[in-house]
Amino acid sequence: MDALIPAWVDGRLRPYDKIAVHVEGLRHKAVSVFVLSGDHVLIQRRSLGKYHTPGLWANTCCTHPHWDEAPDACAVRRLREELGIESLNPIFADQIEYRADVGGGMIEHEVVDVFVAKASRDLAWSPNPAEVMDVRWIGLAELLDEVKEHANRFTPWLRIYLDRHRDRIFGAAA
Repeated sequence: MDALIPAWVDGRLRPYDKIAVHVEGLRHKAVSVFVLSGDHVLIQRRSLGKYHTPGLWANTCCTHPHWDEAPDACAVRRLREELGIESLNPIFADQIEYRADVGGGMIEHEVVDVFVAKASRDLAWSPNPAEVMDVRWIGLAELLDEVKEHANRFTPWLRIYLDRHRDRIFGAAA
């Protein structure tokens, strides 16, 4: 059995197998982090070994909290586990719910606690190759242009965040 994550089953929040959550399309908890430096955002390209959306660009990091794990602790943990970033303290920005087909017969139906962290562009990182194949800073305007021109290179959730929730995420960092 894979990791147990918080999912709503029959109207109740309970621990549920992570892969089964996505196959069944269950509504579940998630955490997303955006590391920002001025008008730039740190994005990652997901490892080719990921169980869904491999090789696509996403926000700085995103994950599912463990059962009974606080969202802020989860955000700090995943910055460390995915990118080797130890020096940031992400701040809660908003909660967003979305549903998206992520391919391979899987659905993300997430209630996401979104966190934002400010950093300098010389921030040190050391990506975990099992999680991340590339990392880069990109200006928000340039990111919006790239997503518009090459949507298939980006995860569905990043496209949704930028299209529907941009002000809620990036406005929180102002």
